[in-house]
Amino acid sequence: MKTVGYAARSPETPLAPFTFARRDLRSNDVAMEVLYCGVCHSDLHTARNDWGWTTYPIVPGHEIVGRVTAVGSDVTRYKSGDTVAVGCMVDSCQTCDQCHKGEEQLCREGNTGTYCGLDRITHEPTQGGYSKHLVVREEFVLRVPETLDLAKVAPLLCAGITTYSPLRTWKVVPGSRVGVIGLGGLGHMAVKLAAGMGAKVTVLSRSKDKTADALALGAHQLLVSSDSAEMKKAQSSFDLIIDTVPVKHDLNPYVP
Repeated sequence: MKTVGYAARSPETPLAPFTFARRDLRSNDVAMEVLYCGVCHSDLHTARNDWGWTTYPIVPGHEIVGRVTAVGSDVTRYKSGDTVAVGCMVDSCQTCDQCHKGEEQLCREGNTGTYCGLDRITHEPTQGGYSKHLVVREEFVLRVPETLDLAKVAPLLCAGITTYSPLRTWKVVPGSRVGVIGLGGLGHMAVKLAAGMGAKVTVLSRSKDKTADALALGAHQLLVSSDSAEMKKAQSSFDLIIDTVPVKHDLNPYVP
């Protein structure tokens, strides 16, 4: 199908309208109208080719919420009209041990990214959610409850899963002691999720300026990481530390 998105055509050019074709519906595909798409910093990195592997033109976007418009003949989980979401992957081999464990990001044959990947059958480049329509394999579609604010669901597809994954992997339960380094986009999500899971959450920040925000998000306290006396008193007081700072920094104060 023909659709319209916003694409970068080079590292220097801004996003601009771009008409392109989505693949024809396969038997296990779900077609959707895109309603909302979050903006992730990795979208900017990709558009600007900061990582050196971008192919142009590129339509970014991997925090996608939409409504199903059609399904393939073998699709059983979704129907037209369902509210759904798609994250950073749209395909994998589905046969290796990693895929069978639900860890498609570690697919032995490599997963297919929502954008800047290659379709496993046609080898055409994939294009992301800054567009009107999307076609995705059924296994990479998530159901979204109608009761949620759809505009606020989109960031859960990247920032949400990025911070939820370690909380789940390391089995955070009520009473777990979780430290969150930084209170930016990922940090505030980590605090809310950990608090929602019943953990005792401490935000570690270089100043006390974010104390009110940390407490409002569900943290029990804020620890000033630049205060060596406070940090010494807090040694060995966490079951898990999630580092959300997006730049290189000294980890020694947190794991002495």
